[in-house]
Amino acid sequence: MNEWEWQLLEEKQPLDQVLVDGVSVKCGDRVILRPKGRSDIMDIALAGKIAVIEAIEQDYEGQAHVAVVVEDDPGREFGMMRQPGHRFFFSTGEVEPLKAAGDQ
Repeated sequence: MNEWEWQLLEEKQPLDQVLVDGVSVKCGDRVILRPKGRSDIMDIALAGKIAVIEAIEQDYEGQAHVAVVVEDDPGREFGMMRQPGHRFFFSTGEVEPLKAAGDQ
């Protein structure tokens, strides 16, 4: 990476929230995982799982992605510490906000 690329990376402002299906979601919110592809076993294994948004990040093109930790992962605490294998990235089109109890 050259100096200009490092500056681009450092200048990224963290996102506090992002719109998913017209609903604003933020860190700590629960979502249902709906991977679009079936390119590997993880897409199949994680489909339909409930996860907690750990972070919202942007790529170089400005696209938002949510980093999630699966609720029933026995190593969930590792995901919350941003350890590989317990933290997964999805586009905003691959998650569905989970309605809170009492929401219609």
